[in-house]
Amino acid sequence: MQVFLVAFFIALAVAYFITPYVKNLAIKTGAMDTPDARKVHTKPVPRLGGLAIYLGFVLAVLASVYINNEILGLLLGGTMILVVGVIDDLKQLSPKVKLLGQILAALVLVLFNIRIEWLTNPFGDMIYLQYLSVPLTVLWVVGLTNTINLIDGLDGLAAGVSTIASLTILLVALQQNFWVVSILTAALAGGALGFLQHNFSPAKIFMGDTGSMFLGFMLAAISILGTVKSAATIALIVPIVALGLPIMDTAFAIIRRYSSGRPIFKPDKGHLHHRLLAMGLSQKQAVLLMYVISSCLGLSAIMLTQVNGVYGVLIVLALVGVAFLGAKKIGVLKDAGSVKSH
Repeated sequence: MQVFLVAFFIALAVAYFITPYVKNLAIKTGAMDTPDARKVHTKPVPRLGGLAIYLGFVLAVLASVYINNEILGLLLGGTMILVVGVIDDLKQLSPKVKLLGQILAALVLVLFNIRIEWLTNPFGDMIYLQYLSVPLTVLWVVGLTNTINLIDGLDGLAAGVSTIASLTILLVALQQNFWVVSILTAALAGGALGFLQHNFSPAKIFMGDTGSMFLGFMLAAISILGTVKSAATIALIVPIVALGLPIMDTAFAIIRRYSSGRPIFKPDKGHLHHRLLAMGLSQKQAVLLMYVISSCLGLSAIMLTQVNGVYGVLIVLALVGVAFLGAKKIGVLKDAGSVKSH
């Protein structure tokens, strides 16, 4: 059996079987997600489920990959972001403190030489970042970490979208013979999918910030790890397109809040999943529709690896155009204050 399949099934099994124990731990420690006007669920639900994803991922990696300097940095950075998430799920950290924790975790990657050192110019040579490498790496990691965090609003949504994105990067890594990346993304997909069995609607447990930040952090870190820096399609473009749904949802939230004079970091009910619910879809229908959209974006990301730079730019522009038209159609860009509760 291929090593990446071993990693996938180890992570899946560990996450699946450990989640009930994590649920009991969350209840005992009072890590409960209570309903409010913005949230969809109507009764308290245990969180901290990200612990199961983390344990599945780490055990799968330890069993499947030689631990060199970069893998060590990946695991240390992931552990730091997990600790930030656990504390937040237990104590509710302020946004500034949480952001500081995310930045420190990203800097751990930089210390272990996991950084973005260049960008691809589709019309010419590569652009070497030099002194911009560190700030851009931190921005990339923190941005993706929060992107997954922000989309975690419906049962099974963040876990499913992360699974699809991980499998997309896995397929491209296999296509280009980047075996370490394929093993890491297989482990991440397995952990998320194992947890999803308990998290799909109606959810028995939420992943919490513990899980959403860990998944976003890992997707960002794996995308720029080691030899992947020699493959532009995996390094940035593929994860950006594969995670196009949460990335665009986050971008629309910033535009929406800024244009309506609301604080950018203040939560609202204007996200895509809120709009779909307001249109009459059930939680399951909304989540499944977003799975379909994410899968289409994943296929588009894989397609980008098969075309030249000009066609790649045209595909990305077409995707952005469709996203803006769709967002305008369902009202994602409108003031969130006008959204009706579901």
